[in-house]
Amino acid sequence: MSEMHRNTAGQTTTIRPRTEADLPGAAAALVAVHAVDGYPVEGVDAPLEWLSPAGVLQAWVAEKGGEIVGHAMLSRPQGEDAVKMWLEQSGDTADQVAVCARLFIAPEARGQRLGEQLMRTAFDYSRAHGLRVVLDVMTKDKAAIRLYERMGMHRIGTARHAYGEGQEIDAVCYVFPTPEA
Repeated sequence: MSEMHRNTAGQTTTIRPRTEADLPGAAAALVAVHAVDGYPVEGVDAPLEWLSPAGVLQAWVAEKGGEIVGHAMLSRPQGEDAVKMWLEQSGDTADQVAVCARLFIAPEARGQRLGEQLMRTAFDYSRAHGLRVVLDVMTKDKAAIRLYERMGMHRIGTARHAYGEGQEIDAVCYVFPTPEA
């Protein structure tokens, strides 16, 4: 299922399921995002692999003018701090949880609510499949934190995200309130 959105310049952006053919464009957008924001803190040296981790349930892209300008993904839990926190707090099981990850918007496509559109698409998928969405976000990523809180996600705790060779960064963990339709 694809959604089409027209921005104020009259250009159409499509939110649609990611295909294998989208990976190089998504990787290029990711590298551009990293250059501007430092996101992600890991994976930018091998973006195709980082965009295709184990356990992917579904991924989506935002496409404008034939270019991939955004990405979001839901995956099965892989030991994330947000998952551990939610399972301890809720009594849910891991098979009831999806992790939202790999959300980014290319710098030239920001300000069009594409991150929100991608997140709503992921939330719709989670509701349709009875899954609770959790995620973590580095505290340095202020725009992402504003987006998640504006969309009604609830903070469930904080964690230290380990990456690279002994590096750590603070993260905030969130849950989307309900998987029900």
